[in-house]
Amino acid sequence: MTRVDIKNDQQCLVDVKLGDDVKIFNFVNAYGCSIDNGTKIGAFVEIQKGATIGKNCKISSHSFICEGVHIADNVFVGHNVTFINDKFPRATTENGILQTDDNWECIETFIEEGASIGSSVTILCGVRVGKRSVIGAGSVVTRDVEENTIVAGNPAKFIRTID
Repeated sequence: MTRVDIKNDQQCLVDVKLGDDVKIFNFVNAYGCSIDNGTKIGAFVEIQKGATIGKNCKISSHSFICEGVHIADNVFVGHNVTFINDKFPRATTENGILQTDDNWECIETFIEEGASIGSSVTILCGVRVGKRSVIGAGSVVTRDVEENTIVAGNPAKFIRTID
């Protein structure tokens, strides 16, 4: 049986696959995604369709997890982390018509097991963040992060290997 601990009745949870013992705090907007066992979702988080979050993750408040983002088990996502899924975002087509899902390509991003993402990080689409890596607060990740490394800055650069 799935037990979901929802801290406020104002949640918007539409067509969400939830694992056991998931904790969801105030004002979360989640739809068409999956959140696995033991994960905790902080207040004011949005998780879009097709996003996946693994077991025992902590997603801190005010983070944005868009379509195409796949977060493995035991990942920490700090406050105000933003993922991007479109390399060339536009509001309208060349004809001036508002774009729909048919007018753009969702580019997937993968966060591997045990990674830790600091507050206010932006992660561009199409990257892979390696196992047990750490991304320093405020960084902008524009390319893959190797496992067991620390990166920081804008753009994020290698700082050191984790022993």
